[in-house]
Amino acid sequence: MQIIQGIRDKGAAIVIAVIALSLIGFILMDAKQQGNQMFSSRSEDIGKVDGSVIEYQEFKKKAEFVELQEEQQSGRKPNASRLSQIREQVWNQITSEKIFYAEAAKLGIDFTSKELESILKSNDPSNPLMQEKGMVDPQTGKLDITKVNQAITNIKKAKDEQLDILNAQLLSPQKISSISGKYFAMLNASAYYPSWMQEKDQADKKNFASISYVGISYSVISDSTIKVTDAEIEKYVQSHKDLFKQEAGRSISYVNFSQLPDATDSARVRGVVESLKGPFANETNVKNFLARNTSVIDFDTNYYPKSKISSIAIDTIIKQAPGSVYGPYVDKNSYVLAKIIGVKSFPDSIKARHILIPTNDPQTGQPIIEDSVGKNKADSILAAIKAGADFAAMAKQFGTDGTKDKGGDLGFFGYSAPMVEEFNKACFGKPVGTLEVIRTRFGYHVIELTAAKGATPAYEIGFMAKEILASEATIEKASLEATKLAAQKDPKNFESYIQKNGLKKVTSAALIKENDAQVGELQEARQLIRWVFEAKKGEISDPYNIGDMFVVAVVDKIFKEGTQDVETAKPMAEGVIRDQKKAEQIIKNLGTNPTLEKAASAYNKEVLTAGLDSSITFTSPLIQNIGAEPKLIGAIFNKENLNKVAAPLAGKTMVYVFKVNGIASKALDTEAEAAQFKAQQITTLRNQAATTWFEGLRKKATIKDNRSKFY
Repeated sequence: MQIIQGIRDKGAAIVIAVIALSLIGFILMDAKQQGNQMFSSRSEDIGKVDGSVIEYQEFKKKAEFVELQEEQQSGRKPNASRLSQIREQVWNQITSEKIFYAEAAKLGIDFTSKELESILKSNDPSNPLMQEKGMVDPQTGKLDITKVNQAITNIKKAKDEQLDILNAQLLSPQKISSISGKYFAMLNASAYYPSWMQEKDQADKKNFASISYVGISYSVISDSTIKVTDAEIEKYVQSHKDLFKQEAGRSISYVNFSQLPDATDSARVRGVVESLKGPFANETNVKNFLARNTSVIDFDTNYYPKSKISSIAIDTIIKQAPGSVYGPYVDKNSYVLAKIIGVKSFPDSIKARHILIPTNDPQTGQPIIEDSVGKNKADSILAAIKAGADFAAMAKQFGTDGTKDKGGDLGFFGYSAPMVEEFNKACFGKPVGTLEVIRTRFGYHVIELTAAKGATPAYEIGFMAKEILASEATIEKASLEATKLAAQKDPKNFESYIQKNGLKKVTSAALIKENDAQVGELQEARQLIRWVFEAKKGEISDPYNIGDMFVVAVVDKIFKEGTQDVETAKPMAEGVIRDQKKAEQIIKNLGTNPTLEKAASAYNKEVLTAGLDSSITFTSPLIQNIGAEPKLIGAIFNKENLNKVAAPLAGKTMVYVFKVNGIASKALDTEAEAAQFKAQQITTLRNQAATTWFEGLRKKATIKDNRSKFY
């Protein structure tokens, strides 16, 4: 359900944010069929779901579409680790849809072109077209059907990339929403709560017991005295296979050799920076000096208040006299020199007004008008204001943001206010009355500075910085050490070499799967993982360059899909079997038909009572002062145990000797309470179906995953 809901929510958000008039044509099945034909000539497959092929090109195209969306939203390309996550996300979406749609088809649940057309022609707020101003009649607030029909007619010709976008942004979200809605309605309708079950549940809820008991904890017997054999673990695993299922995968150990700079590298870089301190102090053209000496921090001629300067040593730097050089000091893995070029006073806050001429859509980043057109319009407005036009009137006429009805007034704001950097730079450091055009990522702004408050110092600082990098000698040394370890091809020699040379071996805690991209703290380890799944148990890898280290790995174990072996199951099974053996010893020591007093005396315990507060019912998950003991609750309501000492019972953490003192009933529910209880039970049944249905379908499906052949 979470998978389907995630697709639905994401799809709806995309449609509302991105869909435009040119993307509506996908409505009819003609376009859908044309899209299906696009993949007909491709033969490579990246997987199968119950025999239904997932073609590589189909998968690649969808993954690249998500990558592009993320890049547009974040402004940077996803790294290798994130790409792996995107591919996993797309794989899960495709396989889930194939499983779900196949099941829906068996039930006759479909999504037709007429149904989609009906949705897109409706005036329901959920219709994505209702978000498009060009499709809505401003007088009635309803869709202009003529425009909708015209768009449908014109865009049926969509194909190739445009068709892919339409599929991702419009058809798929609507299809999954419609079919899943029908499917869930069917699930809800199938929830049946018969009268006999209601009567039984009511009785279970109303009947309560009180008991006397002695609890003998398993801790009275030392763990060291109980031996658990491999044969016992194997027997337990085979009789509880559902508890010991495992996925296919690998476990490895590895040794890493750092390529990071050492003390010698650090001293070398410090020496270089130290030698530049005098020339930096005497230099008058700071920009050229920093460029000539390849500083990793570019020169910024702007003035900034202390709060906006990113330097670990800023408190000390601003105490220096202008022209002097402070450093070298270490900041962000670089040795840095800092020189104050100048100091001026900035207002604490500025009051300004503006008129925004947008050139890009703030949601999609797509151009709205040509940049030159926006610039010319802003320049014309500025000229008109300088010639005497009223700023507020011009803002009302040409402004496009929420300030237009306030004359463009932004009120007072500080330098740290959530304004874009270009806007802050334009407003601070300039005199009140400044009137100009500036450009930001939103477009062109006509701005006027109308007032200022307070004063705070601002600084122009030049930073001469050299990154502390590893030398070739350092990298070669790490490579040589890794190569020597990799040469120990026998696992015993591998371990011996590690011990002899004081190396640290890391063992992967989690199971490594074939399509994983990282191993523990090793990011972007895809090449290593591909080797792991080609290697045999005990095989030693060549050195792999991962991040800032060389890694040499050994395959510790190969896990096949199915039931765990003894070694793997031991940590979980051993404790359970040990407690079972302890329970057997305790019960044996108590003898036949022990009384409460005899049990208490044998282990120096007290006879206790529970349930006097009417809290022990057949449906209660906990017993006060005991905890969760479902076997004990079941035994308490066994009629054979009423008014007598029952046979000792092995619980989760102790053996219980108990006597049911009595079972009574609370007052029957009123008719209204019974109806409410029935409604709650039906809701519970529906929730159970809604949260487990897809996992059941997935378990039944046969999924073949070939992604590791491609990535």
